[in-house]
Amino acid sequence: MRRIIADPDTMHALGLELAGLLRAGDLMVLTGPLGAGKTTFTRGLGEGLQVRGAVTSPTFVLARTHPSTIGGPPLVHVDAYRLSSAMELDDLDIDFARSIVVVEWGRGLLDGITESWLDVEIERPVGASEAGPAADVDDAVALDLPEPRTVTVTGHGPRWQAGLGLPAGSPGDSLADPAGTAEGPE
Repeated sequence: MRRIIADPDTMHALGLELAGLLRAGDLMVLTGPLGAGKTTFTRGLGEGLQVRGAVTSPTFVLARTHPSTIGGPPLVHVDAYRLSSAMELDDLDIDFARSIVVVEWGRGLLDGITESWLDVEIERPVGASEAGPAADVDDAVALDLPEPRTVTVTGHGPRWQAGLGLPAGSPGDSLADPAGTAEGPE
């Protein structure tokens, strides 16, 4: 699945939408540059999962657990930016089987942790604003305009082969939209 995300509110809404697909034991790996919207996406997940506590970046604590307020699985939000191996991630002693785990900066650190996961890649423009022309907006204000992001969600492993209502791609990457055509809400 590939979507163009116009602004932070839409990124949050995508997290809300995907929260409805998740269950205990699910793992999401978020990849994207600084400021791409990984934590905004995770806030939407937290709202959709109805977890307790503000979902903020766990940069300095590495992992933050948010218990469910409705008896569901907790959301574990991990920032793996400073981790260098799967062993260091394992040292955090996360209960992957009974939690929904979101790992920012986790690509390449999940070998052997689970057989199924969702890979969420967030691309954002680099350089000059691509938010559109702003003829009557000064340069300082233009720097703060929201820029569109491209979010690609790819499922790996048997858990995601059925697609669970998202566009199916080729076998093995069941949630990817191989043509990259699924833009906007479905």
